[in-house]
Amino acid sequence: MQMTGETDTTKNYSSAGQPESGYRLTIVEGTILTLFFTIIIMMTILGNLLVMVALCMDKQLRKIKTNYFIVSLAFTDLLVAILVMPFGTIETVQEHWTYGETFCLVRTSLDVLLTTASILHLCCIALDRYYAICCKPLVYRNKMTPWRVALMLGGCWVIPCFISFLPILQGWNTIGITETIEERKFNRAINETYCVFMVNKTYAITCSAVAFYIPLILMVLAYQRIYVTAMEHARRIGNLQRAGAATDTDSTEHQGSSVMKRETKAAKTLGIIMGCFCLCWAPFFITNIVDPFIEYSTPMQLWNACLWLGYINSGLNPFLYAFLNKSFRRAFLIILCCGDHRYGRGAGYGATYTTSVNRTTVILSLALLRNGHQHENGRKFLPIDPGSQESATEYIDH
Repeated sequence: MQMTGETDTTKNYSSAGQPESGYRLTIVEGTILTLFFTIIIMMTILGNLLVMVALCMDKQLRKIKTNYFIVSLAFTDLLVAILVMPFGTIETVQEHWTYGETFCLVRTSLDVLLTTASILHLCCIALDRYYAICCKPLVYRNKMTPWRVALMLGGCWVIPCFISFLPILQGWNTIGITETIEERKFNRAINETYCVFMVNKTYAITCSAVAFYIPLILMVLAYQRIYVTAMEHARRIGNLQRAGAATDTDSTEHQGSSVMKRETKAAKTLGIIMGCFCLCWAPFFITNIVDPFIEYSTPMQLWNACLWLGYINSGLNPFLYAFLNKSFRRAFLIILCCGDHRYGRGAGYGATYTTSVNRTTVILSLALLRNGHQHENGRKFLPIDPGSQESATEYIDH
């Protein structure tokens, strides 16, 4: 989603506005880069395809609303790998554009559309997990109806159109900088044409806010609340376990240690999710806003590094949102082992419930009473409805 400088081939410019014709990639450097980008593309394609096939084949996965966001995210990232990354590779290695001005605009619009859609899907997943974990089951069912899920998914695709195809094809991003763009499209010294995509300050700020900064704020708020709620649930479960093992000191110490491990795991999971997202996209969007204010002087190497770091996020998403989930891993094993259902899911939940932080499963073992409910200090814990809320255990006053 290169929105300032040039799409994937941003150059260092002389005072005349033409790309400097100094350093060029050697054959060895070009080959290494091509191989590296090809590996990223293939991993992104295979990982996201596996997620989509798993949801199609596993009926249990289709019962959970969050998984529809995950499979739509996988489809978006798959399109990034097929329609965006290959041309990014060609431009980076060849260092010029040979497919015409019209296709340059279409390719750039697809880049902005798909990468923004991917980020908005991550935001929707965070909001879905917030309602599932931090709200009561009835609230979650009322909030995340099939109609609302479809509306959110539609928004993930429609909103990016207003900052991609519409303004780019109308030329709104070039208002005030048309002459600069025309100067940089063609280098007469070496007879090369470039796919120049530069944006004015207004467009850079608006698009960066919609595509990154607003979703980032929502994700941080949602995951902060999820973390606090998960810690509260872990402590309650720890109290139940210690109460059941009050006569056994060694067992009590062991249960306390287990609770600490669960809290640490939840913290690490959220840290990995937010850390990867910020690491992949923050450099690009910071540079994207700064570049128009420094006369579009960002070096080519920095633009390419920031852009491909963002592309890599599409390859990481299957691992962060599906591969770390126990239910998806079982479906993956069945697929990769040619339908061997020995790796399928168990028949029931038994005495173990799961709490999910952004679809990453954390096991909470509860001491079941004879009537199938659990109690703590006069409060009754209700069994989780796995079809609507794989989240922390909900309780009501007894």
